[in-house]
Amino acid sequence: EMLRSLVGSEMCIRDRVITMEKDERKAIMDKEIDLIQGCISRMAQNSFIIKGWAITLVAVALALLPETFDAKLLCGVSVVVTACFWYLDAFYLKMEKLYRLKYQWVIENRQKSDMYCYDLNPHNKKMWSPKNENEPCILRVMITKTLVPIYGSIIAFSLWMLFHL
Repeated sequence: EMLRSLVGSEMCIRDRVITMEKDERKAIMDKEIDLIQGCISRMAQNSFIIKGWAITLVAVALALLPETFDAKLLCGVSVVVTACFWYLDAFYLKMEKLYRLKYQWVIENRQKSDMYCYDLNPHNKKMWSPKNENEPCILRVMITKTLVPIYGSIIAFSLWMLFHL
């Protein structure tokens, strides 16, 4: 009987270790999700800030247009600067999408595996869910319905002003 209770207590210790591993994996997953969510939030915030700067610079350009600056030069610079902001905004949105794929993978797989633990590289395709997802092309992100109206209209207006002044 003493042997049976010893075996029983050993089984309890073994079961507790397994439970502890599951708890530890859960804690790791929660921390990893927080880190990835922080990256997603930063990318969204950067995208928002880029839009704000682009609109601010357009407002400044419009305010300075009738003043002392050469209108054609100002419009040409506006096109170049807006294209740069458009690219940067698309870059941040692309990174946000990659982190979302990583986030989904961690939710689906962290309880099963310790592979790629705390890997925050958004380009690690082994940590994307779904696996068959392709990396979004920066040009495709640039022509999304959220970016074209903002930056396309600024560039179109600047080009129109450039050729009609």
